[in-house]
Amino acid sequence: MTTITIINGDWSTLKDEASEIRRVVFIEEQCVPQEEEWDGRDEECRHFIAYLEGQPVGTARLLPDGHIGRVAVVDGARGAGIGYQLMEAAIQAAQEAGHHHVALSAQLHALAFYQRLGFIAHGDIFMDAGIPHREMSLTL
Repeated sequence: MTTITIINGDWSTLKDEASEIRRVVFIEEQCVPQEEEWDGRDEECRHFIAYLEGQPVGTARLLPDGHIGRVAVVDGARGAGIGYQLMEAAIQAAQEAGHHHVALSAQLHALAFYQRLGFIAHGDIFMDAGIPHREMSLTL
């Protein structure tokens, strides 16, 4: 049985691991321009890191307004439920912070993943960093 651990903290504590995962997944794998990935908002966010057998393999962030973003799991660790656990941790943190709903911008290929968590898609498809997205929300 594999051990998955999720921790959360501020950017100064988790930036090394979160940055590396985001660099690999978004900048290298998905070709997101660096200037779009590093949007200057990380300092104000709660960050989450998933560890698989002690190795950092996933990340997400919760913005102060209840938006969840930068959800990423490295290629070799996908399919093990890590993204789901990251999302559960972010949703729980949003509830604890007093939010009544959370929102996110989902890449189209990930819509079903977020729907399994109860998110509802709304609005038109839009492009972000050259990738098609839809807005989604979840009432807590």
